[in-house]
Amino acid sequence: MRTASLIAQYLAGVTFLVMGLNGFLNFIPLPPPGGIAGQFLGALYVSHYLWVIFAFQVIAAVLLLVNRYVPLAVAVLAPVIVNILSFHALMAAGGLPLALFVAVLWALIFVDVRPAFTGLFQSRLQPRA
Repeated sequence: MRTASLIAQYLAGVTFLVMGLNGFLNFIPLPPPGGIAGQFLGALYVSHYLWVIFAFQVIAAVLLLVNRYVPLAVAVLAPVIVNILSFHALMAAGGLPLALFVAVLWALIFVDVRPAFTGLFQSRLQPRA
């Protein structure tokens, strides 16, 4: 399982690095989506909100690629991936396969680093001694 997680880690790292840098440098020109998806992305672009998202993607991607602070990178990417999945599921279904692929990569990485998150999955807080 460690090998699959490592492959997923590097694939996700490359994917988020390319897409995050593309948000800043626009070296892969993508046609703007139509309809409500275009309006939504337009609002995010005009407000510069996407710059924050692209910065998180680049930072997390670098952490994955250098194999340092991987649990932190997983935690940073989780809400980004939820938003990507929501966007494609609700507004632009054409990108849903890639969004699902990235979510699967994230899950493979998470399974490997889940001991770092054990404190989050306690049903009750343990009293301090």
